[in-house]
Amino acid sequence: MSNILEVQHLSIAFGGVVAVDGVSFNAPKGEILSIIGPNGAGKTTLFNMVSGLYTPRSGSVRLQGKDVSGLPPFQLARIGMSRTFQNLQVFFRQTALENVMIGRTRWEQTSLIADLLRLPSVRRQNAETRDRAYAALERIGLAHHADTVAGNLSYGSLKRLEIARALASEPTLLLLDEPAAGCNAVETEEIEHIVRSIAGSDVAIVLIEHDMKMVMRLSHQVLVLNQGRILARGTPDEVRNNPEVITAYLGSHAKEVEHAAG
Repeated sequence: MSNILEVQHLSIAFGGVVAVDGVSFNAPKGEILSIIGPNGAGKTTLFNMVSGLYTPRSGSVRLQGKDVSGLPPFQLARIGMSRTFQNLQVFFRQTALENVMIGRTRWEQTSLIADLLRLPSVRRQNAETRDRAYAALERIGLAHHADTVAGNLSYGSLKRLEIARALASEPTLLLLDEPAAGCNAVETEEIEHIVRSIAGSDVAIVLIEHDMKMVMRLSHQVLVLNQGRILARGTPDEVRNNPEVITAYLGSHAKEVEHAAG
């Protein structure tokens, strides 16, 4: 299976403290790779390097075979990378549809003059953007809230809204940073179903998540970080039975993992 993302030996330090040290992994098309580890393990820092927010001290990032190391997020979005964040990044005074339409910017080609004159090409593009954004809302089950102001949506709906906005750019690679954080059991199940469906459409997904039941059910592969380094990697079964992982991390989630295995 072809790899959409190839990360090789990524490292970064802040003030002399190494936050991520030589991490490598691949994300194949249509598969879900989960990155887990204790707080401070370097998970989000790793995401920030992959998505262009941080410049690695060393290492490389390849997207669909192209070296994209150090490219800014807007350029990465144009070639198929999209992500969500752990904390909500929602425009609360705009409607759900308007929030998702923002995710379509990589597909829009326009100019100031064309916009000012409201040329037919602009109207056609706006209509297509609206249609594609609505389709993204349908995909995550929020089409009935298209005209609802985001600030009036439930927390779980807002988490799904962020996924819809990321999908609006039609990515080949989707980075999800704790998509179920703060959600109740029903909301988590909804998000789990959405993530599985997205992977089923040949999108590569890299997921950071603390909900071990969700991780063990969803993942094709699991990468465990500890103090910025790879502690283990493998299938969910291999990771849950790894003594080092149990000692360093899964001990505090033992009941969750046991329940997921059952």
